[in-house]
Amino acid sequence: MGAAELGAAVPSTRLIVGLGNPGAEYRDTRHNVGFRVVEEMARRAGVRLRAGECNSLVGESDDVLLAQPQTFMNRSGYAVRCLVERRELASSSILVVLDDIALPLGRLRLRPSGSPGGHRGLESILESLQTDALPRLRLGVREEEEPIVGEALVDYVLGPFSPAARERVDEMIARAADACECWLAAGIDRAMALFNG
Repeated sequence: MGAAELGAAVPSTRLIVGLGNPGAEYRDTRHNVGFRVVEEMARRAGVRLRAGECNSLVGESDDVLLAQPQTFMNRSGYAVRCLVERRELASSSILVVLDDIALPLGRLRLRPSGSPGGHRGLESILESLQTDALPRLRLGVREEEEPIVGEALVDYVLGPFSPAARERVDEMIARAADACECWLAAGIDRAMALFNG
C-alpha cells in the first residue's frame, strides 16, 4: 500500500520543495526565495543538495527530503510529480515553499490548501498532482507599497532585491526555515498559528 492510500497515517518521508529557477543569473531574484529556504534547511541539517533524482537537486536527512526542481518555475510540477510517485508520498506530506508578490516583504503565510493565486510554479504542481490540497508556505517579496501588475510583474519577480532589503530578506529566509521545521515537528495548524501574520 502506497502512502497516498494511507489517508491519515503519518507518512514515513516528507518532502519540502523550494521553488525557483536554476542558474546563477536567477540566484538572488525575488522568484528564488523558495530555493534559498531549502538551502537553509539543508545547511541546518548538514546535508548537501545533489543532482540526479527527478530533474531536481535533492538532499535527504531523517525522513525529510529537500528538493529544488531544476525544470524552471513554470514546469515545477513535472519534477514534483516524479518525486511524489517515486517516493509514494501523500499530498499532505509535501510542503511547497514559494515567493508571493501579493505579500509585503518579510510576511509569511502558510496554508494547507487553496488556489495557486497566480503563481505559475504552484499552478504547475497542483495541475500535475491533480489536487489543491497541498500545504504551501508563501514568502512576501513585495518591497513597494503599491501592488505590481501587468508586464512589470515579470520583471519585478525576476529582479534582485534592493540592497536595503537584503538584511530583511535574510531574516525572512531564516524564519521561513523555522516555519518548515515547525511544520515537520508539529504540523500545519501549529505552524500557521506561530508564523502567519
